[in-house]
Amino acid sequence: MSLESLIESLGQARTLALGGAAIGFVFGFFAQRSRFCLRSATIEFSRGLRGGKLTVWLFAFATALLCTQTMIALGWLDVSTARQLAARGSLSGAATGGALFGVGMILARGCSSRLLVLAAQGNLRSLLSGLVFAVTAQAAWTGALAPWREQISAWWTVEGGAARDLIAISGLGRAGALIFGTVWLLAAIRWAWHQRVGFWGWAGAILVGLAISAAWWFTGFVAAAGLEAQAAPVQSLSFTGPSAEVLTRVLFAPTKPPTFDLGLVPGVFLGAFVAAALFGELKLEGFAGGASMRRYLAGAVLMGFGGMLAGGCAVGAGLSGAAVFTVTAWVTLSAMWAAAALTDYWVDQRAERLAPHQPVAPLDQALPELQLKP
Repeated sequence: MSLESLIESLGQARTLALGGAAIGFVFGFFAQRSRFCLRSATIEFSRGLRGGKLTVWLFAFATALLCTQTMIALGWLDVSTARQLAARGSLSGAATGGALFGVGMILARGCSSRLLVLAAQGNLRSLLSGLVFAVTAQAAWTGALAPWREQISAWWTVEGGAARDLIAISGLGRAGALIFGTVWLLAAIRWAWHQRVGFWGWAGAILVGLAISAAWWFTGFVAAAGLEAQAAPVQSLSFTGPSAEVLTRVLFAPTKPPTFDLGLVPGVFLGAFVAAALFGELKLEGFAGGASMRRYLAGAVLMGFGGMLAGGCAVGAGLSGAAVFTVTAWVTLSAMWAAAALTDYWVDQRAERLAPHQPVAPLDQALPELQLKP
């Protein structure tokens, strides 16, 4: 059955939800297997370590960028109506929100997508943190925190269209964007070779990147089909808005028409669960104590507010937004990296210096490290 036939049979809304679930499953499965995590990549880079985490992130980043830009260049994808490019954006929101998100993902030991993946394999710390993240995101969108978000966003805005298109602003051109992505992909290949990153590390990360591009193509195709009066939004993967939407649907509005985001979050959870089950990594884990719990929850709150303020999380801005070169996404991503590195230095590394015999583990302890070749 063709995609057009599926849309005619199920309708636009159900097709979007089904596609979101399928693409989310792929993302969740391979994010779990590759240990894809922006937090770990940031810490590894800032500390000068060579554990393969940064290489995994670069594979996903470069793949998403290259594949998405190739589809645009070939005329297979039109992202001009995507919210990240067409709507008015906020540079102050991107910078402030990205910084808050970066601080939060260090404290919570994982970004929003990583928390969802870890929760699927039995990590109760991540499950609770993810729920707090979703509640805070919703509060920042329409609740008690919305006035703060709106005030910060209004400090420095940027019009939609060419003003948010980094390719147009920089004069890079489509060819320049493809060259840029190719350089980073070659760098990832070289580092993977020297660091002996195992199969699941690099292959899983590539499929994570392809899931980002697949979401852009799928939603773009449904929007272009135009079989219903209200066109579907062109979008890719993100976890701030979708997490808040799923929570709201479960609690207050279960009968609203399904969306791509509504299928995405359960799909990611199921994909990560299946991957963990197949490879024997399902394990219940809780908090070590009150101090640990306070740290996780504080990080979740900062990520929830920061992600909604910035208009994207580590995946929504770091992969989806960066892949279409929206300027606010790149500001958000840069702020995340800088704030995460500084927070790791002042919080975790400082704790290690003060208590050298009881070091704070810098990377996620809920899963073993990447499988490296001997």
